[in-house]
Amino acid sequence: MHEVSICEGILGVIEDQARTLGFTAVRRITLEIGAFSGVEQAALRFGFDAVMRGSVAEGALLEIIDLPGRARCYDCEDVVDIMDRLACCPRCGGERLLPEGGGEMRIKDMEVV
Repeated sequence: MHEVSICEGILGVIEDQARTLGFTAVRRITLEIGAFSGVEQAALRFGFDAVMRGSVAEGALLEIIDLPGRARCYDCEDVVDIMDRLACCPRCGGERLLPEGGGEMRIKDMEVV
């Protein structure tokens, strides 16, 4: 379950920012997760609660914003949102798509005190 190691990385970022900015608690953290990131959100939520225990982020609300996959269609030459790597172009039905986004995962913001 690589989601636990992702949570450990998030905790590292939180602790670094707490030292730098001097906050003592995180109330909410918002993540943006792409459709093709390979992150299992239920496992991430479980891992988040477990990893944050005893830290400045213990009890923090985890919000997740789902980002669609993006791909360039070679048939209509448009960039389109897709939810599956094998999807056809929603504009023209073309099957020649090159993924350009959707694999990202990043901290969007945190509410701290």
